[in-house]
Amino acid sequence: MPIFVHQNKVIVSQINKLKIFNDPIYGFITIPNALIYDLVQHPYFQRLRRISQMGLSYLVYPGANHTRFHHALGCMHLMQKAVEVLRFKGVSISPEEENALYIAILLHDIGHGPFSHAMERSIVEDVHHEEISLLFMNQLNVEFNGQLNLAIQIFKGEYDRKFMLQLISSQLDMDRMDYLKRDSFYSGVAEGNVNSERLIQMMNVVDDFLVIEEKGIYSVEKFLMSRRLMYWQAYLHKTSLVAELILMKVLKRAKELTLKGVQLPCSEPLLFFMQNKITMENFDTTTLDLFSQLDDFDIISALKAWQRQDDFILSSLSKMIVNRDLLKIKLTSEKVSLEEMQPLKERFAAENNITLLETNYFIFKGKIKNQAYSKEAEPIRILKKDRTVEDVIESSDQLNLKSLSKLVTKYYICFPKQLVEMNI
Repeated sequence: MPIFVHQNKVIVSQINKLKIFNDPIYGFITIPNALIYDLVQHPYFQRLRRISQMGLSYLVYPGANHTRFHHALGCMHLMQKAVEVLRFKGVSISPEEENALYIAILLHDIGHGPFSHAMERSIVEDVHHEEISLLFMNQLNVEFNGQLNLAIQIFKGEYDRKFMLQLISSQLDMDRMDYLKRDSFYSGVAEGNVNSERLIQMMNVVDDFLVIEEKGIYSVEKFLMSRRLMYWQAYLHKTSLVAELILMKVLKRAKELTLKGVQLPCSEPLLFFMQNKITMENFDTTTLDLFSQLDDFDIISALKAWQRQDDFILSSLSKMIVNRDLLKIKLTSEKVSLEEMQPLKERFAAENNITLLETNYFIFKGKIKNQAYSKEAEPIRILKKDRTVEDVIESSDQLNLKSLSKLVTKYYICFPKQLVEMNI
């Protein structure tokens, strides 16, 4: 390994930092420079190896055990391809902008907590992973002496070249292209397999906006249809959904008990978030450091220990996830009324000696939404042969694309399996 000594410090040669990852989706992914290598090596980023990309979906699809680490590297690889294509078509991208794009897409998901979304809806008070990602990026920027300035500017949408933000966050960005292809591969849901290489080859920039050349419109249509199918078959699969809902209820109950003075076995970082009300206002550097120590293993270890707690609610819900013996979930096109739920709650409360209020941990309702393409968001623009630009919905000759822009809502009710015979 090439090394040299400078002022009594052993310094690894930058050449040794140009690593290659072997990825099952794209083949070889290259680390383009020493700064990217150092960011990948940082403990904040290495934590993503221990954060599941698809949450608890492995309870449905046993192969879906890939991580946010996989996904982030895949996104950076696609960004490298996008920069190459755009430069080939005459779009000016400076070396500084190129590097900033790689950093921004690499770190776009660094703020995800254990099992991806369960934390931000339970023991952290409405602090979204995008906000935590920005906190991590700001902290890394301090550690790397301001080398992330431009990446943060692009990530926040404050840079004057709009298409760069679209490459990172839009309805056809590197993030979506990678997670659809990757999640499809690992889950085995073939309908999600998108042709990201073709989509990137069709990219261009007109008036500072990202566009797709007209001959790529069928790839865009396939992309949108794949996204819709992946949401129904994987991300919003009813078993994945009920498992995540139970996990949120477990964490909520654990926090409730902890705040009442009950001592629950768990890791120190997890205990901190259960003992304190954390909002964006008090998410300081100490909190960020503790958050950076949290991953899926903290939650799984806690669930295994909580199975043996005296509290009926915490114990029962923890067992459900550990043993994959989940609540029953039913999806309907109609709203479930409170009147329909009342007899279920009364019976379950009586059978298990808990209050009606406590039955909300076991019997609850809600709704899920799926919209493959939003007319309100920044549109996917198609560059036609006459050099005019229009929304993909208008360019497409597929009637089903118009239907994909409609918001589809489904309602659900969750309840213990022993109540199935009550004909809900």
